Amino acid sequence: MWTELTPAELLSGPVTAPRIADEPWLVRWDRLDLDVDELVTRAFPNPVDLHTSGTTGQSRAWRRTREQLWAEAGLLAGLLAPRSPQAVLSFVPPRHIFGMLVSVLVPARLRVPVWYRPALFGPAPGEGYRRWAVMAIPWVFSLLRRNMSWVSTSEHLTVLHSTATLPATAADFLAEAGPERASIVEVFGSTETGGIAKRQWAGGDPLWELFDDVRFLPGRAPAGKEVPLAISSPRLAAPPGEPPPESAVMDDLVLPVGEDRFRFVGRRSRLVKVNGRRMDLDELERSLRSVLRCADLAILPVTDAVIGEHIDLLVVPETGVGVDARVVREHLGVRPRRTLLLGRIDRTDTGKALRAQRVIG
Repeated sequence: MWTELTPAELLSGPVTAPRIADEPWLVRWDRLDLDVDELVTRAFPNPVDLHTSGTTGQSRAWRRTREQLWAEAGLLAGLLAPRSPQAVLSFVPPRHIFGMLVSVLVPARLRVPVWYRPALFGPAPGEGYRRWAVMAIPWVFSLLRRNMSWVSTSEHLTVLHSTATLPATAADFLAEAGPERASIVEVFGSTETGGIAKRQWAGGDPLWELFDDVRFLPGRAPAGKEVPLAISSPRLAAPPGEPPPESAVMDDLVLPVGEDRFRFVGRRSRLVKVNGRRMDLDELERSLRSVLRCADLAILPVTDAVIGEHIDLLVVPETGVGVDARVVREHLGVRPRRTLLLGRIDRTDTGKALRAQRVIG
């Protein structure tokens, strides 16, 4: 099931190649008899080009230096180190920045073995380690809940999550595992910026705290006012052939709190006003899953000729279960422009929904 790779084989990959991004493997960083910094310098490519998903526009390439990626891996490893993980289980494809960091470089920083599994189905590692770091994308919480027998053998399990709003199953997982056995750490960022902020999540909406090398742009973070997130960081990416920028203004609305914390309001591309009501589509998707029986769902922003902004609801129904339009409308507060019943919702491998082309029923 697991193909064992040497650290040098993994680093020189390339890590975006199908044999690494799409196949399960194991790397024993704990058995490395070389200086890890020297090996990364010798074997890891420089620079590295990564691409945005293309869900909100045309996919673009963003270039980072090896030193930027290695520095960020150190920041993420620092979030996990106090929990003393003995091994890593990662589900995050390394063709994207979060996956390249947490599946490849963070285990190297921690000098612990890493098992990478790109699929929903397959066995869990059976090596007997008691303290795990699990690198997650949204569907992993459902997987962990189906494998609580494996979770229960652990002394502690830290889930490191990024790329999307936490699903409702994250709270269910924490409740079933118990606070003494499991914790969730979130990272806020993007392909263009890398990691910007972090927080530990145990319910509710705790504030985000900037990483130590990230700053709000002066004058762009007034207290008590919702503003686009504007930051400076030495880890910002640039299009190939262009110099790294000194700052970035993101597609995220935040409420700054003090010099280094903020509350996330929503992504501008995921905030719409329908009949005067502002809707955060990420939050609505998460809450709608708790009342609508389905295999999958997504809410997409659309343009309406009459009222301007509107939404479409995509649903993959459970076998034999219909979609109650009354429940949908009561929960959302509006009736979607269209409710499409689908055989599946195409998604990127980090969980972002792509517009489906085929409608059933």
